[in-house]
Amino acid sequence: MLEGSRGAATRLAMQLLVRYGEALGAERLVQTNNVAGVPGSASPWLARYYAGRGSGAGQQRDAGQPGDAGQRSDAARGDDAGHDYRTIFSLFDLDGDEVVDVPRVAAHSCHLQGGMDPQLWAEQGFGAEAHDRFVSDEAQVAAHGIEVLKTCTPYIAGNVPVMGEHCAWMESSAVVFCNSVIGARTNTEGRESTSAAMLTRRIPYWGYHCPDYRYGQYDIDVQYPVESVFDWGMLGYFVGSRVEDGIPVLSGQLSEPSLIRHKHFGAAAASSGGVELYHMVGITPEAPTRDAAFGPHRARECFVYDAAARARTYETLNALGRSRDVDYVMLGCPHYSLEQLRHAAYLLEGRRVHANCALWIFTSRAVKLLADINGYTKILRDAGAYLMTDTCSAISQAVPKGTRVAALDSAKQVHYLPAMMNIEGWFGTTEDCINAACTGRWAGQLP
Repeated sequence: MLEGSRGAATRLAMQLLVRYGEALGAERLVQTNNVAGVPGSASPWLARYYAGRGSGAGQQRDAGQPGDAGQRSDAARGDDAGHDYRTIFSLFDLDGDEVVDVPRVAAHSCHLQGGMDPQLWAEQGFGAEAHDRFVSDEAQVAAHGIEVLKTCTPYIAGNVPVMGEHCAWMESSAVVFCNSVIGARTNTEGRESTSAAMLTRRIPYWGYHCPDYRYGQYDIDVQYPVESVFDWGMLGYFVGSRVEDGIPVLSGQLSEPSLIRHKHFGAAAASSGGVELYHMVGITPEAPTRDAAFGPHRARECFVYDAAARARTYETLNALGRSRDVDYVMLGCPHYSLEQLRHAAYLLEGRRVHANCALWIFTSRAVKLLADINGYTKILRDAGAYLMTDTCSAISQAVPKGTRVAALDSAKQVHYLPAMMNIEGWFGTTEDCINAACTGRWAGQLP
């Protein structure tokens, strides 16, 4: 592949992976057939930066194999769609110095978040030009054999690895779930390495791909009962702030470790710190016992999560809240599961979002389809809420016009959104947030 036997794009991809692996000190590559990234997508800035660079001198076209992108027409490649998918993929994703045709991907690959909702883009504040680019990008993604999932929770939308499987995934909250809850193996990859892995089915063998690197490093003694999704999120935020990018091993009063509880725990731990793998004794697959979790190592340090630590974490998460007049409530970070949409619909049924507030709930297209079938979408819509897909307010940096104060049930989102959008933020339970949406006032407090 490095010598070009599988085409110019795969050659560029392998060149990138070799440079990447050498920088990391990896001795070899490992095969992967599960890649999650955002290949070829063009933000307005990228589209402007690379405008006009998709044709002319220096451009290389492969003869291609039957069915490859090299055999398709210019229109199918998107040459006249406002920007050239090949240009973005070649020059940005693969860091190449030439524009080449991009074949269909070789690995099982999926596309993570997009930038806007495919139907409610105008409500999010986007213009027609941005939407046209979104549609063009998505058509190219599908044409190149990449599954259009458009979610930060691919494991809810159909991409579920198995224990021990080598993956190449982006998105911090997805990575920590993949490593910890499933027991698959991936580092937090970037757009460039995942795009290259899609063409080569290879990724550098280092970090969390290596068994010896996956043992625990820090001991977390959970002395306060952690049961609700709200509490699991706070625990994750506490853990990440203590261990930073280390590997915590948790034991103690952990109950009801459902998928959504792990989802909120891992997302928070990856935000306040940089946690990519955690172990919970007797719960996660690589920690049947404490000894198995730590392996040959001893804990570097022990942290205690008790009632006092819980109260401090809650105060930290609400440190940016001042005014109790709430303009915007955002739910769905990481993207809501069907169970969470059912709960939100139950809390909203027969009620109405306040005239001075907006309620946006984010999920994947796959889950929204099920919500439509089950009637949850109608309940939300009748209450004045919007159920959106593909993105969230942090990814799109889109909030309702005039937003000054937001309420969120995600420790991850309250960590990011107020700083990104220069707004105040409140963190609480889903019920706290729904109540704020219906009254326009924040009344949440630590349960």
